[in-house]
Amino acid sequence: MGRLFGFDAQLLMDTVVMVITMFILFFAMSYLLFEPVRSFMEKRAEKIRNDIEEATKQKNDAASLKNQYEEKLRNIEKEADVILSQARKKALSREDEIIQGANEEAKRIIERANLEISREKEKVKEDIKTEMIEIAAILAEKFISASINESEQNKLIEETLNEMGDKTWLN
Repeated sequence: MGRLFGFDAQLLMDTVVMVITMFILFFAMSYLLFEPVRSFMEKRAEKIRNDIEEATKQKNDAASLKNQYEEKLRNIEKEADVILSQARKKALSREDEIIQGANEEAKRIIERANLEISREKEKVKEDIKTEMIEIAAILAEKFISASINESEQNKLIEETLNEMGDKTWLN
């Protein structure tokens, strides 16, 4: 044994058995450990890809929604102006209707007042006629009762007028 490294049949056999055992062990380990880890890693990679795609899709959707909302915000002022102008038009038309109704009511009130005035005038005319008839009857009675001359007649007329008073003629 003078050599450091002795190549004999036993060493060669041990080496071959060890290499075969290592290959068997490698294949068994790859089947039992590497394959599940590899499938787990592939599933994980697929899930990450799907998550990234979903996030990208959601980001794009969010961007489009943001653009839509910004467009709506820009249009909201226009819509508000349209709504306000419509409300103003309605208010003006309502105002015109109210004014027209008030004018018609005022006309009806004036017509009723004019009708009442004309009735009152007729009533006053009738009252004046009645009073004139009464005055004439009183004068005639006084003329008949006292056959008097012209100065006495004037005096009687004045007395009668004084009896009736100014109030009668003012009414």
